[in-house]
Amino acid sequence: MRPHYPILDGLRGTAALLVVIFHLFEASFPVYTDNPMHHGYLAVDFFFLLSGFVVAYAYDDRWEYMSVIDFFKIRFVRLHPLVMLSVVISVLAFALDPYNNSEQIPALKIIGVTLLTFTLLPTPDLRGWGETHTLNGPLWSLFQEYMANIFYAWFGHRIGIKLLWGLVLISACVLTATSIHHGDIGTGWSYETFWIAFVRMVFPFLAGILLFRSRKLIRIPMAYAICSALLFFLFSLPVFAYNGLYDAVCIIFVFPFIIAAGAGGTISGKWAKVCKFSGDISYPIYIIHYPFIYIYTSWVGIKKPAPTELFAVGSGLFILFIVLAFAALKLYDEPFRAWLKKRILK
Repeated sequence: MRPHYPILDGLRGTAALLVVIFHLFEASFPVYTDNPMHHGYLAVDFFFLLSGFVVAYAYDDRWEYMSVIDFFKIRFVRLHPLVMLSVVISVLAFALDPYNNSEQIPALKIIGVTLLTFTLLPTPDLRGWGETHTLNGPLWSLFQEYMANIFYAWFGHRIGIKLLWGLVLISACVLTATSIHHGDIGTGWSYETFWIAFVRMVFPFLAGILLFRSRKLIRIPMAYAICSALLFFLFSLPVFAYNGLYDAVCIIFVFPFIIAAGAGGTISGKWAKVCKFSGDISYPIYIIHYPFIYIYTSWVGIKKPAPTELFAVGSGLFILFIVLAFAALKLYDEPFRAWLKKRILK
């Protein structure tokens, strides 16, 4: 019987919640060095590594009877319904945002950007931030996730272990050099640094595949609690003199350890329920929270609220994001995916 890794689901939720906190802090601390969750952007790299592990776990043994088209259909059903919902939320938030200049942008341009965003392809910039996905910034990482899945379907599932090791080592060197050169790896979301998005995806995704195929799991007690605390610790450490090297070390060495420990750990009882809930909301909360962050960021910049008001609104938004994520999962994502499975997946 195929094993399940509930702790990995829970850790995906931990990382998603931490990156939401990071984005909330960004409204008041737009510079990473000032953000209390200094390295929160590393959650994306953790997602990529976890994705490589989970994709290899779920599909490596299916290729004798599964075609590339079958794989694309499965991944489309899993990922794209929430992409579509996020685009609808994003364009509504953009149109209703009282602080932007949406009324000065031609309606046809907004419609065109919206339709293009449904495909996850990069779009023209509407905000002046230089984002590749202007309606919902975090979609840049979903675009890279799709590229990783395309690579896996055409080539990745057939790569031998020796070649995979070689690719992992080369991409680790490129990632390290890029992170050191840039000073951190928290970029790739803009047209100016678009190439770094690819660098951020390649190593962790390939390393995740290698980690699964190596079967090198680590067994520690209280794996979920310890690994979640470790992620919080890593994301919260201050910026160092060698910050780029720190980011690379986290991605190349520490994240594989966390995933190996999460996959090798066991959990039951109420903590298993926490892991399931955390994993269930991880994808919807990541993909639908940022349209509200745009409005929140503008509000903070223009109104300059007092710290108590800032804390109250930020905390309320955090709770709202959890509620919206759960509602999106139960009322839209799960029913829609069930409907798609009956019609697309035979």
